[in-house]
Amino acid sequence: VQLQAYGGGSVLTGDSLRLSCAASGYISSDSVIGWFRQGVETEREFVTAIKLSSGSTYSADFGKGRFIISKDRSQNTVYLQMNDLKIADTATYYCAVDISPRYDPYSDDGRIIADVAAEYDYWGQGTLVTVSS
Repeated sequence: VQLQAYGGGSVLTGDSLRLSCAASGYISSDSVIGWFRQGVETEREFVTAIKLSSGSTYSADFGKGRFIISKDRSQNTVYLQMNDLKIADTATYYCAVDISPRYDPYSDDGRIIADVAAEYDYWGQGTLVTVSS
């Protein structure tokens, strides 16, 4: 399995950007594809994820209402639409796939563990997003 993230660039605050994550190789419908990001002086953090079979999405609080994840299963591509970008969104964005997602044992609604980087098996190379004023 290989992942390629692209679509990053330099934008101004308030602008929008769409990142793409193209997957090659066999990825089952049970898989989860997630986006993480890492700034220059910050640790890698979870952004959002989508379960390929159901389309269920999981998002970090900072992205809710601004970041939208979607999938095109026919193209094996997952998109991250980022709106109203802020300087704090400056980071390298990575996509990754978890081929055997685990369910959160403490969840009442069958949520999977989507926000832990260690759960993911394959990673793309990252695409840089720079937001300036």
